[in-house]
Amino acid sequence: MNTAIVTISDTRDEEDDPSGDLLVGLLSEFGATVVSKSIITDDRNGIEERLKELCAGGSIDLVITTGGTGLGPRDNTPEATRSVIEREAPGIAEALRVQTASKTPLAMLSRGVSGILGKTLIINFPGSPKAVAECFEVVWTVLPHAIDTLSGKTEHN
Repeated sequence: MNTAIVTISDTRDEEDDPSGDLLVGLLSEFGATVVSKSIITDDRNGIEERLKELCAGGSIDLVITTGGTGLGPRDNTPEATRSVIEREAPGIAEALRVQTASKTPLAMLSRGVSGILGKTLIINFPGSPKAVAECFEVVWTVLPHAIDTLSGKTEHN
C-alpha cells in the first residue's frame, strides 16, 4: 500500500511535525510504504492542489491528512477535501468521531471527512499526535479491504 501524509498547519515545519512523524511510524509498522510526506499551510487552495497532485496518476493508494479539521477560522481541510473527492466515504469519518470521542470528548468537534479521488482514499485526521494515534487505531483494520476494493479486487470471502 503506497501512502502519502500531508500535515496541514500554519505553524509546523519539517523539523517540528510530531503528528506527521507519528503517522510515518504507524504506517510503516502496518506494512505500508510512505512515498510522500509534506507540510503545507491551511490555505484551502493549496490543500486542494496538493491532494490533486498526490492522487494524479494512481500510484498512491491512501492519503492521510493531519490538521485543519477543527472549528478555527483557518481549519479548511474538510472543505478542501470535499471539493476534490469524487465520492465521500462517510462511514470512516463517522467511525473516527464516534470511537475517538469515547476517549476524548473534544473529538466530536472534528469535522474531518473521508472520500475517494480516482483510486485513492483520502482520510482527514485531526492535528494532535494523540488524535492521530487514536484515529489510526480505528481505521487500520479496514484499510487493506478499502484499498483492495478501490483497485478493483471485489471478491468477498
